[in-house]
Parts: sequence; C-alpha cells; structure tokens
Amino acid sequence: MSGAKRIERVAVVGAGAWGTALALVAARAGRAVRLFGRDPETVAAIGEEGRNPRYLGDIRLEPGLYATTDAAHALEGADLVILSVPAQATRGAAAALARLVPAGVPVVSAAKGLEHGTRATMTDVIAAAIPQAVAAVLSGPSFAVDVARGLPTAVTVAAAEDAVAAAIAQALSSSSFRPYASHDLVGVQVGGALKNVLAIASGIVVGRGLGASAQAALTARGFAELTRLARALGAETETLMGLSGLGDLVLTATSPQSRNFSLGLAIGGGGSIADLTRGGGKLAEGVHTASVAVAFAATHGVELPITAAVADVVGERLDVAGAIERLMSRPLKREVG
Repeated sequence: MSGAKRIERVAVVGAGAWGTALALVAARAGRAVRLFGRDPETVAAIGEEGRNPRYLGDIRLEPGLYATTDAAHALEGADLVILSVPAQATRGAAAALARLVPAGVPVVSAAKGLEHGTRATMTDVIAAAIPQAVAAVLSGPSFAVDVARGLPTAVTVAAAEDAVAAAIAQALSSSSFRPYASHDLVGVQVGGALKNVLAIASGIVVGRGLGASAQAALTARGFAELTRLARALGAETETLMGLSGLGDLVLTATSPQSRNFSLGLAIGGGGSIADLTRGGGKLAEGVHTASVAVAFAATHGVELPITAAVADVVGERLDVAGAIERLMSRPLKREVG
C-alpha cells in the first residue's frame, strides 16, 4: 500500500466494549463506520437505542455508527478494517474474514497478546490468515469506557510502512483521540502483550497487601524485563519508553479497570485460576502471554524472573508465597549492566 490512500470507510469487527469504542473513535473522526457483531441483541440495541448496554452501559453512540451481523456487508468497500477480538481468537476471526478483505487494505489488530503455541504476534497472524492485507496494530494506554466517553486518549498505530501507519493515524484522529504513527511492529506488540503479564503481578502484590513500595519496585523491575525481551526480539528502545510500552504498563498495572490487574488482585487475595474462571469466564490475555514470553526468553537467553513467576502462578505450579520467596531470594546483582 505504498502511498497509502486516504481512509474514508472503516469496518470494525467485534462489537464488544473495545470494538464499539473504536467504532466511536472512527465515527468521531468523520469516517463512515460499519460495526460487525455476532450477537443479534447487541447489534439491535446499537441500531435501535444508540448504545451498547451489554458492554458500555448508557454511553450514547454516534448517530452515524451502523451495526450489522452481516460480515460481508460490514466489510464491503472498507478502506480500513479494525479487528477487535481477543488475541487467541484473532487467527480464527481473520481466516473467516479473509475472502472479504480487498488486496492492499490495512487490517489493524486491536488485541494485546501473543498467540499461544505459535508465539506469533497479531500482525504475523493477520499476515498469515489474510496475506493480501496490510497488517497493522493499535496499542497504548486506553480503557474502552474512557475512550467511548470521549476522554482524552493517546495510542500508537504501527505498520511496516510509515505512510500506512500515518494514514491510519490520520483516519482515527480527533479532538479526544490522538494516535502516534510507528513502524516498530515488534516493539508496539511485545510492549502491549508483556505489560498484561506485569499487570497480573502488580495485582497480586496489591491483593496480597505487600505495600506501595513493593508495587513500585515490581513495576520498575518488570519494565526492565519487558525491555530486555522486546529488544532481544528486535524492538526499538524508544518504542518501549513510549505509549505502547511504559505508558500502557503504568495504566494497566495500577487500575482495577484492567482485567489483568483485577485477576492478579483476586489471586493475591487467595483466589485460584480454576475458581476465577469457573462458569466460562474469560481469561485475561496475560495468562496466555506469560508462558509465551517465558518460551521466548529461553530461546533468546533473556532472564524474566517476574514473568516466569507469573507463568508458574497462573499455571498453578507455584503459589503466591512461593513466588515471593523465589523472587526475593534471587542472587544480588547490579541494577543496570
């Protein structure tokens, strides 16, 4: 997509909280938006009531936002497709839509995770499932409810070609939503994925009542781990210091609005993964990413003690007390170098 044509028509796949919020972003930026959802009740509520009560309560949606259960209709004529489904469901969703995406159209992943089993980033998944598309990603410190309410938000949009990232950023930009363009696909995605693991760890610290000092130390040392692994995978340091790295970590590791932080909070308070997900509850993305990150670390010779501890806790191979003891008894070393 050299030259990156102007984006006017946007299709958003996934009518959950984040997908609906991103559809609102595109509508507020003046784009023609079609939102595809599988749940007829949600789609009907958006069309008839102008809101998504299941996911966004009474937040009013833009009048021009059109929702449909027909994927072909949603993607027809789209200049940009935003894929807002969980990371572990991205491959299936992308494959199901592949025949509907015209060649050269950017497909943007809005998920923050790495694929379990393959270790693939979301843009790698999109490239494999929809080879004719231009894979891109949107990430950064953002909660769906805040974005839907029109509160000021800044994120990063990354694509291999600078012109494509800039065109997507321009298409979604408004007075309340500011996207920054990047070509660092690895940094944006690894930063967005790893911060979920660290948010679980932060939640455990708070849930266990270990104090603000411990939480601050964990966040700092966790960011060092995120940086080490991301750089080993080819990320740029500047990206990790930005919105999709440090910025997203600060938000996600401190707020109960984060599913990952909330999961850690519950674990720290004595809950187990089995109990917390009983009844079909969705796992936080960090649960899947933790084991993927540990596997990457082993391959690249990178130490990730906090991430490894989270992987063992959520995998129920280690309890919280054991994780704390293991981390605090590690050999002393220099902080830098």
